[in-house]
Amino acid sequence: MAKRSAQARRRQQRQQGAYPLPHDETYEGDNVRRLFDEPHWSPLGSERGAQTERDQKYRKNIRAHNPAQQRLIDSIDAAPLVFAAGAAGTGKTYLAVAKGVEALEAGRVRRIVLSRPAVEAGESLGFLPGDMEEKLSPYLRPLYDALCDRIPGKRLKALMAESVIEIAPIAYMRGRTLNNAYIVIDEAQNCTYGQLKMLLTRLGWNSTMVVTGDPAQTDLLPGMSGLEDVMTRLEPLEQVEVVRFSRADVVRHPLVAEMIDAL
Repeated sequence: MAKRSAQARRRQQRQQGAYPLPHDETYEGDNVRRLFDEPHWSPLGSERGAQTERDQKYRKNIRAHNPAQQRLIDSIDAAPLVFAAGAAGTGKTYLAVAKGVEALEAGRVRRIVLSRPAVEAGESLGFLPGDMEEKLSPYLRPLYDALCDRIPGKRLKALMAESVIEIAPIAYMRGRTLNNAYIVIDEAQNCTYGQLKMLLTRLGWNSTMVVTGDPAQTDLLPGMSGLEDVMTRLEPLEQVEVVRFSRADVVRHPLVAEMIDAL
């Protein structure tokens, strides 16, 4: 009874102007309350005092930040097999994945296949629980990050559930033929010559394969990485493009380029 009386008093005071409502908004009843008065965000953008742009947005188109990135973009459009090798922080993986999403959205391919060697960077993670995708998730995190920047999370989960975007461990790639697919082989400097030969020969009709890696940062024993040898052998072929990145192409913090020379 006391609660109803208090509500009636508040309604009467609002009608008399004792408690003006912010932004000329009205309440239909006392069971409706504003949770936050500030800031007044609106999906309409700058209207109603909201911020001009949302902080996070998904970019539809990509653009090159330097000539090497432009060569990589042009090479992916022109050749079925592309190697992107060179310094860390030059956008090799991001551009490779972004072009794959672009091809999928345009209907030029039916699926995206991501593969990366499960090699630790100097330490062992030990036994990892879960199914195959959960076990590989820590190793494929850079690819996930690039995908999440191009595709909303809910849609990405749906595409992965339907195997439109597939995680393919290197160990299980032998014997497959990848038709109508966009394949990304990341961290290829951690693949042996035999592994790369097996991976490259998976290429099928109407498919594009992009191999990325930094030969200077291999986690294998000296002389075991096959990336540089494979690039040297295949570069003369007409339908193979090799794009090399240097410290001048680094798009991360400027200190990264200086550390590459110092280290």
